[in-house]
Order: sequence, then C-alpha cells, then structure tokens
Amino acid sequence: MKIFKPFKFLILAFCIGLSFPALAERADANKPTNIEADQMTVDDVKQVTTFTGNVIVTKGTLLIKAAKAVIVQDPEGYQYVTLYAAPGKLASMRQKLDGGPNLWMEGYGEKIEYDNKHEVAKFFTHARVKRMEGSVVTDDLMGEFIAYDGKSESYRANNTSQGVSKPGAGRVKAVIQPREKKTK
Repeated sequence: MKIFKPFKFLILAFCIGLSFPALAERADANKPTNIEADQMTVDDVKQVTTFTGNVIVTKGTLLIKAAKAVIVQDPEGYQYVTLYAAPGKLASMRQKLDGGPNLWMEGYGEKIEYDNKHEVAKFFTHARVKRMEGSVVTDDLMGEFIAYDGKSESYRANNTSQGVSKPGAGRVKAVIQPREKKTK
C-alpha cells in the first residue's frame, strides 16, 4: 500500500560496506563510515558485530543514534541490522535525500530493523517516518509499526508493534502536504 510519495533511504549503510539502491544522497555511498560507541564486540564465527552504549554512526549525511546496534552477516554477505533505543527513548536516523537541495528523511522507533537482502526497513513501537524540506515536514507517518519495502517502494503501517492491525489497538496517522504543481 503506497501511503505517500515514497522515498528510499539507507537505514544503516555504515557497516562492512552495506549498500542499497536509494534516493538517499548518492554521495554518501563514497563517504567513510564513523562509528562511536562505549563498547564493540565481534563474533567472527557467528558473523555478529554489536555496538553498545551511546552508538552514533555517521556516513556522509547519514546520522544514526541508538543505545545498541547489532549487525548479523549471512554466508552470502547480506547484513541484517537491528537498532535498539535506550529505555524511554527512540533510536533515530536522519539522512539527506537526492532530488532537491534540502530534502531530508528522519525515522524513529524503539527498535529499527533493516534487512539488506530484501531491502526492507521496519520501525517498531512509537514508529515515525518523516520527509522534510529543510525543517518543514512535508510527509509524516506514525504508528506502532511501519515497514518500508525498498524494492516495491511501498509502505505499510499498523497499529500494533507486531506488524498487524487490531481493532481498538490505536490508530495509524499520516499527514501528507500538498505538492506544488511543476510547470514546464
């Protein structure tokens, strides 16, 4: 279900050369990844890398903040990334988008997952995804669960953090600003 003009983004193009097609700033792909955390552990046998404690990731215009980031790599080289927020807070990501001089995307959730193989990003619990022109929000999607499929360029939002909608569980909210017509 397409909710508004889709925007693709790099949820975590920071670890071991993650790359995915996106409308995110193309120049970010060639930027170095900087990761800061209080601790890092690597399990080469299980192919799991964990960053804990005030995790901050920058890669060009991409900025990610979380309490914990877990990256799992499968035998084919695909990465599966999970971000966890500190108690009472939200994990976040922000990135400049191509297509205009000051277009941005921000996403939030208590947990954020990215499946590099299937190009699916999922935001859990107090989920929110915003598209902005400068500091002006142009599109805003909120729910307990938001999934974005990068291959089909489609969104799904549900009123429970399990990814299904249930009567009485709350509401999903989308704010879509009118677009100026482009003249030739």
